Amino acid sequence: MEMSSFTARQLYEQAKANPTRKKFGFGRKPMLINVDLQCAYTCVGEFVTAYETDPKQLEYINKLTHLARSKHLPVTWTYVAYMESGEDCGVWGTRTNTPDSLQNIKVGSRRSQFDPRLTVDAVKDIILNKRMASPFHETNLQSLMVWHQCDTVVITGGSTSGCVRACVVDSISRGYRVIVPEECVADKHESPHFANLYDIAIKYGDVIPVADALAWYEAYQPEVR
Repeated sequence: MEMSSFTARQLYEQAKANPTRKKFGFGRKPMLINVDLQCAYTCVGEFVTAYETDPKQLEYINKLTHLARSKHLPVTWTYVAYMESGEDCGVWGTRTNTPDSLQNIKVGSRRSQFDPRLTVDAVKDIILNKRMASPFHETNLQSLMVWHQCDTVVITGGSTSGCVRACVVDSISRGYRVIVPEECVADKHESPHFANLYDIAIKYGDVIPVADALAWYEAYQPEVR
């Protein structure tokens, strides 16, 4: 194992400045997957489980979402929530049982609701209640990717080291190109945040400025059938 005195942020910045692999790039058609942008994780000051990295994260996500819809590209929102008894939480939620615990994000609760600053379209957008880290785990996301004929996923949300990373790994494992707009993902602490951006950038996908993602969506021309 190589030893280093660099921080996770420094390692990521070095990898970004000196890439060792070419980018996958956008494919023919992306699905935007916004991971767990619910109050439990976005409302800093209200819930101890919440976090913020870039203060404009939700603004950027709204812009990406609006552009995707305007180009008739699919938009998916995921949230995690469990039944009142917690019987559907599984082993993942059994480590603690406090008001702030994962298993106590109940369906319909304030913690389960999407951040009100987001522009979620409950009629047109795909909304998935997931119960494990990856949005592909025991949901119909895979079949929706096939139905919409998507070959790329653009991933936002949180946490970078948890559910975002799980979505990244499951996406590339299924043969999809992976795009992560850097300003659109967040974590509780900078070390896991930048360590996972580093891993994603050198192994699993493209970590790009949100400006580049917005420019791609703006230039996209839907196929005429």
